[in-house]
Amino acid sequence: MMFEDMAKSSAAWLSGHGKEALVVLSSRVRLARNVAGCGFPSSADSETRSRIVGYFDSTRGRSEVLSDGLYYGAGEINGLDNDFLVERHLISPTFLNGEESKALYIDPEERVSIMVNEEDHLRIQALTPGLDPHGAYELASKYDVEIGRHLEYDYDQDFGYLTACPTNAGTGMRASVLIHLPGLVLTREIDKVVSHITRSGLVVRGSYGEGSDVSGNLFQLSNQTTLGVTEEETLRQITRMTEEILEKEAAARQRLIDEAADMIEDKIWRAYGILKHARVLTSEEVMNLLSAVRLGHAMKVIDFLDVALINDMLLLSQPAHLQKFYGREMDSNQRDFVRAQMVREKLRKADN
Repeated sequence: MMFEDMAKSSAAWLSGHGKEALVVLSSRVRLARNVAGCGFPSSADSETRSRIVGYFDSTRGRSEVLSDGLYYGAGEINGLDNDFLVERHLISPTFLNGEESKALYIDPEERVSIMVNEEDHLRIQALTPGLDPHGAYELASKYDVEIGRHLEYDYDQDFGYLTACPTNAGTGMRASVLIHLPGLVLTREIDKVVSHITRSGLVVRGSYGEGSDVSGNLFQLSNQTTLGVTEEETLRQITRMTEEILEKEAAARQRLIDEAADMIEDKIWRAYGILKHARVLTSEEVMNLLSAVRLGHAMKVIDFLDVALINDMLLLSQPAHLQKFYGREMDSNQRDFVRAQMVREKLRKADN
């Protein structure tokens, strides 16, 4: 198995630093790019797809920016590795499905990953902690410009960057934030807020993006429009809407304090007690319990835990991370037992 060393440390985008980090876990920008004169991966023959991998490999060899990262061919990554990378938000859930003419680049700090031959030839993704879409865009752009020095992108004067899916044409950019909204969920205002977000032209999904369910009160907010807008306009819209949601979440939390303080504190302390003493925990249980503890930390009910520790437990509790962390494959029952053990150990160290 690979990536065991990576599993021993938390992802940089979950550091707990950055603007509004108690509520906004991370910001992400993904750029879709295609090489001029080559068919999109879904319609290209195996020779063309292999050639795209070769182009990127050659570019990586000539670039100082790309020289220090990790690089893997699809054939090197097994099923558990794939799940691990998805949990770490370094690849899309569908990236490694199908043929093997694909490759993956990860920068040394795990802030940037590049998927070669996903839906497009290149998917350049950057992650930053907290509310920082502009920072994520600057980081992704650094790699975008560097690759563009060596490869000619498929670009049209009228339609911008051409992409496999027409909904990505134009900027080719998807920007998103991962945000924790337990207050709006508990006050049952979340549906109204999601409806407002959708009317504004943005979209709300689960923490793993399109097709994923909401778990642990974590929501991903992202743009839908890429054609006829600039990157700056999209980044401003995402930031502005996130700040508006933060105000609504703060108001919902204050309402909980005003109307049901004892019940909320009980919910928070019960969650902490279960995490500290449970012998068996499922992934879903941990997500929901850590959501309550995160809320307690932000509301200063539980003020002795660091948000970085909460983020660390959130990530390491996921099935593939758990197996990578302990260096062995496990069935679901074994994972539930070891997950509870890991959480207890983390909390015991925090108490000391």
